[in-house]
Amino acid sequence: MEQYEPETLSAAQLAAMRRSLDSGRGALTRRSLLRASGMGALALGGLGTLSACGIPAAKREGDTAAASDDHSAQEKVINFSNWTEYMDTSEDEKHRPTLEAFTKRTGIKVKYTEDINDNVEFFGKIKPQLAAGQDTGRDLIVVTDWLAARLIRLGWVQQLDPAHLPHAFANLSQQFRMPDWDPGRAYSYPWTGISTVIAYNSKATGGKKVDSVTQLLDDPSLKGRVGFLTEMRDTMGMTLLDMGHDPATVTTAQYDAAIGRLQKGVDKKQIRRFTGNDYTSDLDKGDLAACLAWAGDIIQLQADNPDIKYAIPAAGYMTSTDNLLVPAKARHKTNAERLIDYYYEPPVAAQLAAYINYVTPVEGVKPELAKIDPALADNPLIVPDKAMAALSHSFRSLTTAEETSYEEKFAKLIGA
Repeated sequence: MEQYEPETLSAAQLAAMRRSLDSGRGALTRRSLLRASGMGALALGGLGTLSACGIPAAKREGDTAAASDDHSAQEKVINFSNWTEYMDTSEDEKHRPTLEAFTKRTGIKVKYTEDINDNVEFFGKIKPQLAAGQDTGRDLIVVTDWLAARLIRLGWVQQLDPAHLPHAFANLSQQFRMPDWDPGRAYSYPWTGISTVIAYNSKATGGKKVDSVTQLLDDPSLKGRVGFLTEMRDTMGMTLLDMGHDPATVTTAQYDAAIGRLQKGVDKKQIRRFTGNDYTSDLDKGDLAACLAWAGDIIQLQADNPDIKYAIPAAGYMTSTDNLLVPAKARHKTNAERLIDYYYEPPVAAQLAAYINYVTPVEGVKPELAKIDPALADNPLIVPDKAMAALSHSFRSLTTAEETSYEEKFAKLIGA
């Protein structure tokens, strides 16, 4: 497949990218802290741990535990928890334009808190209250798809009212509509999409294009200068795709075969290391010639280094999402739904995407984004075109036993 080549970026965009690269959500892209917390999802103390503590795993079907008295009509407020650097901010960093415009339109004040630095850490904050059937003090949260799936499975989030979400229902991009953990988006809507692709430093590769996992694992000219990610679903998903297997239907036998293939890459020292988003400095310097990478990082790196390129493998690429959910017992569900719907209005979605540079899940955003910056609107890492969207794949939901087993095998592979 032909490689996408982003166009020249504006000065304002470059400034935003550098700010995001240095700190906050951009600097924590795809959870470099996750492995430090200890085997990612296993560190959550999953469903088995909850049951061992006498807390049964709640079921979504017919569950009424998530219901809550809604005080939205009397209390014009939303308590919104998000990742850092994941919201548009004025140049002096004193204002959040889209949130302030929402308040001006609706009279609903948004108490916006950047208190999510890592999925594992955040789950630890809210788990005791959710398990006890108590209000977390938050009306809206943003977590990654695998944690969103777990919260839904536990019955710890509220079902959304479609009547309050006309823009979201109409404008949600087709590729994000039917995750197996929330088909039809009854409990969640994406805040952003996160794409895993291949990045390479063309100076370090001698001008050679790198566009497949096969090349990463087998090209002798790249030996010792290849990186894979410490995020299991991304590294394993990309390897499975290259082997002709769909991560959405992966079997244990297929997973084990992919582990074996990567192990050969480790044993023969083709793979230099497995990384969180700290791969960015090595790629920028050329110590890594090529690696798996997250799209947001690539856009930021290209702002300063024209040698950084990317490719969408013909076998496809992995997509995950960070998602908006209303926790169980939240006091202001209707207000939260109004805010979700607001961010699915294309002009608002464009303003957000122009600042954070992640994949927008909103259809119809491209013309609005072009009014802000034509280069951003034409960048498929932010607004995927049909060809790129067709190559997008997601990792299927795992059972508790599968998640434990798969993560253990992956941790052994990467030496965690």
